[in-house]
Amino acid sequence: MNFDRVDEIIDRYGADQANSLAVLQDIQREYNYLPREALVHAAGRLGMTTGEIYRLATFFSSFSLQPKGRFVCKVCLGTACHVLGGPRIVETLERELGIKPGETTADGKFSLEAVRCLGACALGPVVVVNEEPHAYMTPDKATRLIQRLSASAEGSDATGAVVASAVDETASA
Repeated sequence: MNFDRVDEIIDRYGADQANSLAVLQDIQREYNYLPREALVHAAGRLGMTTGEIYRLATFFSSFSLQPKGRFVCKVCLGTACHVLGGPRIVETLERELGIKPGETTADGKFSLEAVRCLGACALGPVVVVNEEPHAYMTPDKATRLIQRLSASAEGSDATGAVVASAVDETASA
């Protein structure tokens, strides 16, 4: 692993242990998970033990030690979204993607997560793909969203543009 990018992130925070959570967040944003090599390197640079950095990385559920897909699909199963059909959305995405929550497709394109609350109860059921919310989700809209993301991913390396395009199309559906 080339540690140049990890070092840039750490240097941005002054290699200060007090900023270790922000460092981990930025490393995860860069790699879409926390690679073991990056954690060991960051621990040394921040003056922490490997155990201390792993304690942080495993305590917070927002961190992942496993690679995530290019599109991370989070389905809200909080009370409002659950009542409004969240479990049906999860079932639809499981069927469409061929994976269960917590898994990533073999091609590395999609990860599926079932989460307890995304804080958008009035918009439920909600699916968030790479931080882009998709409100009032239905099984049909979920299927079309996955189809659009899959098709768009074939012709683009710009994940943000792909997601934004899919959001626009899903919102009008």
